[in-house]
Amino acid sequence: MTDPHAYCQEKAASSGSSFYYSFMFLPPERRQAITALYAFCREVDDVVDECHDVQIAQTKLDWWRNQVKQVFDGEPQHPVGQALKDISGRFNLPREQLLEIIDGMQMDLMQTRYLDWKALNLYCYRVASVVGLLSAEIFGYQNRQTLKYAHDLGLAFQLTNIIRDVGEDARRGRIYLPIDEMQRFNVPAKQILEARYDDNFRQLMAFQATRARQLYDQAFAQLPAEDRKAQRPGLIMAAIYRTLLDEIEADGFQVLDRRTSLTPLRKIWIAGKTWFKG
Repeated sequence: MTDPHAYCQEKAASSGSSFYYSFMFLPPERRQAITALYAFCREVDDVVDECHDVQIAQTKLDWWRNQVKQVFDGEPQHPVGQALKDISGRFNLPREQLLEIIDGMQMDLMQTRYLDWKALNLYCYRVASVVGLLSAEIFGYQNRQTLKYAHDLGLAFQLTNIIRDVGEDARRGRIYLPIDEMQRFNVPAKQILEARYDDNFRQLMAFQATRARQLYDQAFAQLPAEDRKAQRPGLIMAAIYRTLLDEIEADGFQVLDRRTSLTPLRKIWIAGKTWFKG
């Protein structure tokens, strides 16, 4: 029988995600919990990214909805569900928020374009801010203001992901950049799908990067001093992601035909520096 937490650990480690590096310094119980949450996010995200038949993907997401129900009301079959059931009693992980993450993934099945920032913001909230709110519960906090920080930090992370993955997403037929902003900067969808760079595209991306930085600053401004130590994993992620954003911008937003990433060694260095700075 598969050990649920070992399965989640393997899922998290094999993803190569920056999130993995923010878990390293946590005490075992919290590290186990955040790894289970991350593995859940990876599982439902993989449904959308790897399943090309919409009906099959929908069926799989519905199956995961049932797994979430079983986390709270029964005996989940999947190792990730079993791990979530194990930790859900120790940490306040509302069923509704786990289901909202699936709602966000479902948006990817129904929608490949977003009219404006308000529409994109809803998507980012479901797939990232909700994860931030759940993470804040696992890391621990005293002041509820910390939840506003977690919400905005999630938006900032997701927008950074969108900037980094413009080309990769376009090859999957998805463009997350708001349509009204693409029109304002005179960047047609065809140009992104054909991976053609010009000054208009770079200006559009600079506009997105500025918004992301404003969201990081807004998040940090809302983190109460008494919760800063507990929330260090989020600060590690922010340090890694802001460095990534700086690299992308310094490279002239070459995101249509390549994927910018930081080396594991650099991520570990940033993580350690941020953790011990406190």
